[in-house]
Amino acid sequence: MPTPPASRSERAHVLIVDGHSMIFQWPELRRLHQRKTAIARQQLITLLTRYQDTSGTKVLAVFDGKGERTNEASEPGGIQVFYSGAAKTADSVIERIVAKYASIYAITVATDDNLERQTVESFGGEWMSSEQLALELRDADTRLQDQIKHLKRR
Repeated sequence: MPTPPASRSERAHVLIVDGHSMIFQWPELRRLHQRKTAIARQQLITLLTRYQDTSGTKVLAVFDGKGERTNEASEPGGIQVFYSGAAKTADSVIERIVAKYASIYAITVATDDNLERQTVESFGGEWMSSEQLALELRDADTRLQDQIKHLKRR
């Protein structure tokens, strides 16, 4: 008989971010998106990379894409970034990841899409809003700045 999965608190934490959901909900990213989509995406990726570095939480960002199939782009030490293919949506990519890995990892999905939230929860994942994610990112930055100040005083 297989060993039951560890409790949520014992499993590695993974944050999956519905990229365009965040871009359209955060005014500063929405303004960047109006000028150039790639700049808004890169700014979000930069914020999420900093969060991954300070929190220890593995972060994946998923964007609606073009092309024939889903592809991944990441740099060493950076977050994983997925672009859905033209035939799929970011939501379907997120759902596949959560369905496959929610029993192994403690997965939280950041999205403001209510249907996506319900689907994620039905697969055993958790959900947070764009507002909650913004607070998490700010708190992580504050903790990092406090650590830097503490180290400088030594």
